[in-house]
Amino acid sequence: YQSPGIAAFYIVVRTGSRNEVEPGHTGFAHFFEHMMFRGTDLYPKDKYGAVLKSTGASANANTSLDRTLYHMTGDANKLETMFMLEADRFQNLKYSIQDFKTEAGAVKGEYTKNSANPYTKLNEMIQNTAFESHTYKHTTMGFFEDIVDMPNQYDYSIEFFNRYYRPEYCTIIVVGDVTAQKVNELAKKYFGAWKTGTYVSTVPAEPAQKETKYTNLQKEGFPPYLSLNYKGPGYDPKSNDFPALDLLCAAYFGENSDLYNKLVIQEQKVRSIGADSYTTRDPYLISVEASLVDATDFGYIRKEMERVLEEAKSKPIDGKILQETKMNFRNSAIMSIDNPTAIAQNLSHFTWVSGDPEQLNSYFSMYDKVTPQDIMRVAQKYFLPQRLTIGTIAPTEKVTF
Repeated sequence: YQSPGIAAFYIVVRTGSRNEVEPGHTGFAHFFEHMMFRGTDLYPKDKYGAVLKSTGASANANTSLDRTLYHMTGDANKLETMFMLEADRFQNLKYSIQDFKTEAGAVKGEYTKNSANPYTKLNEMIQNTAFESHTYKHTTMGFFEDIVDMPNQYDYSIEFFNRYYRPEYCTIIVVGDVTAQKVNELAKKYFGAWKTGTYVSTVPAEPAQKETKYTNLQKEGFPPYLSLNYKGPGYDPKSNDFPALDLLCAAYFGENSDLYNKLVIQEQKVRSIGADSYTTRDPYLISVEASLVDATDFGYIRKEMERVLEEAKSKPIDGKILQETKMNFRNSAIMSIDNPTAIAQNLSHFTWVSGDPEQLNSYFSMYDKVTPQDIMRVAQKYFLPQRLTIGTIAPTEKVTF
């Protein structure tokens, strides 16, 4: 990619909260995002920081349901230094019990801070309510009782690292002013001796949901909030369900939609409304959400959302609206991948959902092929009462619809 002097260096670890399959041990994928900055014998924390600075990069990381992502963007001439630093900590991470306990305390602090946000708390409640067996039941942070017990889990933490920080779970992505030959040489030089592991995590399958579920966060003096969450698909390169759902969400609930115009602009009953389908490895949730002006309108807003979903099931979408929505998607997709970091981020996404970064090339072309019949098909398939979990933030203990 043409970006003189710049290289984005990403490592995708295909381990997220999804892989936390053992009871009592949630939150460890996110925990390692913290621990990986604790240093090694060769590069203790301060030295790691100083050497990293010399590359003009700053290292960062984040964790989600399906993966942990480590990334830096810096001087392409210092690519070897980036490889050297990352290879060292991925293979030789070392921390004391004291370091471990300190970081466990920091994670607990992060959980407490995040939970003070009602939207974050509601999301945690929705996942816990929507899922019975699958590990999407807990958030990336993990269950609170597990975070409280984390300082006692030093031995388990080493076990977790030895299982997942292995070549079979990791993909290195380099984008920018580099050659494939150079990247492959450096990968071999610094990661070539890294031994594969033997651990395979078996994620429990989620049983079919039988009826609508409900969860409510009582919060006085906070804007009432309504979230309809339908069990959606998992990523499948042969299916266009996700592109069809993305287009449906944008066309029927986006800022150009009739519903947005009605509820936000004309009636002024909601502050905002929107919908999103989350591309995940396994079936997760499609969310339709609104921030209400008045808590007495919960029933009305839910009816309006469901009316629009029924319309999507029974009436083909207007061809012009579908075409405009596709154009918006294409334009924003093209505009958003205009630098090495953004390209590496997009390649990373397809690496963690499918294991194949090449999917990026074929996936976006699927949007062009979505037909009005596809939109109706996915609406009929996913937007069903028995797939629904309703989450609310309300001043009352219960919400009546």
